[in-house]
Amino acid sequence: MVSVSALADLSGTFVSSFLRIVVVSTAMMGLVFTFNNFLIFWQGWPGLTNLTSHLGWFGAEPLRQPLASSDVTLGFLQLATYSLTILTVAGLTLRRANRTMTTDADFLIAIAAYIARAAFWAVLLVGLTDMIISFLRVEGALTAIVGEHLATQLGRAIYRGTYVHYPLMGVSLMIAWFSRSLGFTWLALLIVLAEFQIVLARFIFSYEQAFMGDLVRFWYAALFLFASAYTLIEEGHVRVDILYAGMVERKKAWTNVIGSLFLGVPLCWVILVSGMWDKSNLINAPLLSFEVTQSGYGLYVKYMMAGFLLVYALTMLMVFLGYLLRNAAVLNRDADARPIGAPHGAP
Repeated sequence: MVSVSALADLSGTFVSSFLRIVVVSTAMMGLVFTFNNFLIFWQGWPGLTNLTSHLGWFGAEPLRQPLASSDVTLGFLQLATYSLTILTVAGLTLRRANRTMTTDADFLIAIAAYIARAAFWAVLLVGLTDMIISFLRVEGALTAIVGEHLATQLGRAIYRGTYVHYPLMGVSLMIAWFSRSLGFTWLALLIVLAEFQIVLARFIFSYEQAFMGDLVRFWYAALFLFASAYTLIEEGHVRVDILYAGMVERKKAWTNVIGSLFLGVPLCWVILVSGMWDKSNLINAPLLSFEVTQSGYGLYVKYMMAGFLLVYALTMLMVFLGYLLRNAAVLNRDADARPIGAPHGAP
């Protein structure tokens, strides 16, 4: 006869595996959705919506102009990215039964950490480089340094974004891979220094240009949005409540699981879908047009600030799901479950 403890262990293992599959698949769907958004609006792939309409699935209204056979193939490839991602996550989860919810939570948090690190280095390098270019332009020295043709090209948002910003973002991805630390404290200091140089230049030298204020806003927006995931996993956000602080650990875990599941994760998906569903949406439109401010010789980084919302949504999605798994591990009484708020390798 199977003992009660054996049945409990079997039930706990099933719950753990099921949650790991659902949660990790949801996290990976965020990355796949972002990748497919790039394929649709930057590379001209049809997307699942057009594929569904073309095939008449789920009662979808037919397209005015049917897709070409090559586009149908691309559409099925996009469909495969979603399907294979779920199957891969399920297969690896069942194959690696020794992994726990806490282990997978650490994995999701590590992904959020890498995205945040790369974004941090990107705003640092792009901000400094763009400031130098804008300063040289406004002072009329850029032509003498790079030549008239290149100086003219650097005055075009699409050129500067493609040939200056994008390579720096690539460098940032490599730096983030090898650097395991985050410089949010340093970014906060840089914001203070950037604001200080505005005050110093304005009141002592009577000098002020649009790019100086743009740099402060660029870095401040990055600090606010990129540090949110870090603060959440470190239990640093202020909880405006009179109940949570007095709860026992299991009640706190239930609160965090329910809050992550019904508030945190849906919020991240609302940002992703509403910002990237169409080329005219809040995130896609500025990125596609390399949108800049109307302040003359300011920084050419306004389009990147729309991308900050994407970074925020992805990192918070990973951390909310990791947070969910970590608290579920407490409820499941896993051996490696950590108390809420304990250090656990935050991004």
